Amino acid sequence: MTVTAPYGIDPHLLLGALRRHATTVTVVTAPGGPGLPPAGFTATSFTSVSLRPQLVSFCLDRDSTSWPAVQQARHVAVHLLAADQQELARTFATKNVDRFADLGAWTPGPYGMPLLHGVMATLVCEVDARVPAGDHVIVLGRPVHAEHRDAEPLLYHQGAYRLLDRAEP
Repeated sequence: MTVTAPYGIDPHLLLGALRRHATTVTVVTAPGGPGLPPAGFTATSFTSVSLRPQLVSFCLDRDSTSWPAVQQARHVAVHLLAADQQELARTFATKNVDRFADLGAWTPGPYGMPLLHGVMATLVCEVDARVPAGDHVIVLGRPVHAEHRDAEPLLYHQGAYRLLDRAEP
């Protein structure tokens, strides 16, 4: 299906096209600030931006319950989830719940960052910039701490969690 318009396209068509982009499931966490609990959310917009200087980015809706904590945070943690962490992804994608309430698999890390256990990779980042973009904010972070392990990634594609198919064609 192809549709063009001078000032954008039908939102359903745009979402349909974007759902075809496969991505590693990423959870971003931020420490609570004064009067704020720790925050976290599942992000499908994480990407590497630059190696010189080292920058990564993710996007967050300004209406998100996590936005106030991310807006105040000097540091955030980006977690790339492993294939066996679908339930963790669902927890952090669920709206209007305390995502840390029953989550026993996290510890405070550098800069008071909530760090999730069992993930494939973690980047603790100093927030470099917050760039307004429509109803979202693009957050640019400079990695200051990293950990990773060998694991299969949890992917998101066509509105569902997916795993790599390692079978040869």
